[in-house]
Amino acid sequence: MADMSDEREPGRRTSADEAALAWWVKCDAGPLSAQEQAELDAWLAADPAHRAALDGAERLFGEVRRLWAAGRPTARRRPLAAPATALLAASLAFWLFFDEIALRFRADALTAIGETRVVTLEDGSLAHLSARSAIAVHYRAGERRLTLLAGQAFFQAAPDSSRPFVVEAAGATVTALGTAFDIALRDATHADVAVIEHKVAVTNEAARSVVEEGRRMSFGAGTPIAEPEPADLFKVGGWRRGRLIFEDEPLESVLATLARYRSGLTLAAPAARRLRVTGTFDAANPEGAIRALKASLGLKALSIGSYVIYIYK
Repeated sequence: MADMSDEREPGRRTSADEAALAWWVKCDAGPLSAQEQAELDAWLAADPAHRAALDGAERLFGEVRRLWAAGRPTARRRPLAAPATALLAASLAFWLFFDEIALRFRADALTAIGETRVVTLEDGSLAHLSARSAIAVHYRAGERRLTLLAGQAFFQAAPDSSRPFVVEAAGATVTALGTAFDIALRDATHADVAVIEHKVAVTNEAARSVVEEGRRMSFGAGTPIAEPEPADLFKVGGWRRGRLIFEDEPLESVLATLARYRSGLTLAAPAARRLRVTGTFDAANPEGAIRALKASLGLKALSIGSYVIYIYK
């Protein structure tokens, strides 16, 4: 079956998508009248793409409802009614806005969506923040400690043997035993570190390991620390050159990275999340990256305005 959104920007809907969203809202609001049911049946019979569009709308709203329910206290919910698409998008936007405000209260330095920034710390160390990333600074007399609260950052620690340079991330600590390293959060409890110069020590409740220059490691809170492995430093530093480089990574992880460069939500169906991605994308053009992913993986997309995109097989 042809992609319902071929040759169009993510966030733009075809007439079939528009009609499917309207029918979904009407069906969700309550039982259809006999005349409405007949009209729906006739519309579905007119073109196989109409059934595909309605199925996609059901998946889209089911996924968005799941995400929304996970981010708010359980409450009795009524069926969505007729400006449902706008209300749902507005609710999700408010949820993300609230999360952004909470992050701002905790952070000493942060970047917006699509923004990168180099922060000079009081000792002359540098923290180069990727898009939608944040750090908190806790310097004191005997230690230079920071927390990576969100996103990814490249650190260049100024030499000072009397005050270790320590970054907290994902429930563990990374201590500089030299100069330059990159940390990327995969989620609240998992992260990756790659060492560009010298070495670092990674410590959590379970173990301590030293990562040498040119190597990388995954780590997390209370979990065994993985063995260091060779790092592709060109790939690791791609974001600092405006390039997002992925090699055999799950689509879910790729979309999580792109989310830091694009306003709105990009969701993927469970079957699509596991697809593997290898490619290089322009960090300034996340919409183009989504189009390329759809084309290369044979995926389809539905959207709520330009805010929510749902990708599925």
